[in-house]
Amino acid sequence: MFTLNELNLGIAQIGIDPSKVTIVAVSKTVSIQQIEDAVKAGFTHFGESRVQEAEEKIPYLREKYPHLFWHMIGHLQTNKAKKAVELFDFIQSVDSVRLAEEISKRAQALGKEIKIMLEIKVSEEENKFGIEPEKLCAIIQKTAALPALSVTGLMTIAPLLEDKNKLRPYFRRLKDLSVEVEKLDLPNVRMQFVSMGMSDDFEVALEEGSNLIRLGRMIFGPR
Repeated sequence: MFTLNELNLGIAQIGIDPSKVTIVAVSKTVSIQQIEDAVKAGFTHFGESRVQEAEEKIPYLREKYPHLFWHMIGHLQTNKAKKAVELFDFIQSVDSVRLAEEISKRAQALGKEIKIMLEIKVSEEENKFGIEPEKLCAIIQKTAALPALSVTGLMTIAPLLEDKNKLRPYFRRLKDLSVEVEKLDLPNVRMQFVSMGMSDDFEVALEEGSNLIRLGRMIFGPR
């Protein structure tokens, strides 16, 4: 397992200030003990992909380690929104106004403000979820008007390509979109995070403007 300090050193070596990068340790399918080991290694942000699995981990870990932040990074169905709002600090995978409305309703009922990111589909892959870039401005304006939500950034999952340099246009597209959204100056919208880059491609993502990377295998090893 890499420690947070070791990963930060690697980020610094590619010319990026590690203090400006948030590392989310993707803890889906790993045990509570492995997560606790990662906490001891310095990580404070963790990402889960399935609400049911998160429900088995987060309540226990939150009680023991209240300083941790929990990110929902997997596809979220509207019927799981209530439980997701209860469990997570961030929901990164909001891909429709309908889902945002459901999260807003559930957050209001709990008296909680929930931080969300909009998931953008920057590639042509049919099996990817996300908002099409040309629809983003209209969707984010509707989302910004919803109570109990704070839009904190954009997220994407890049296609799987052997040549990582060919991913640059996809990453650059998300960074450019975040700049466009910032210029709209909408209430409850702040492009604090550009969430892109995983274990295989995070260096390229950082070079193209990411400031939040989601690392699973690099931290926890192969699943």
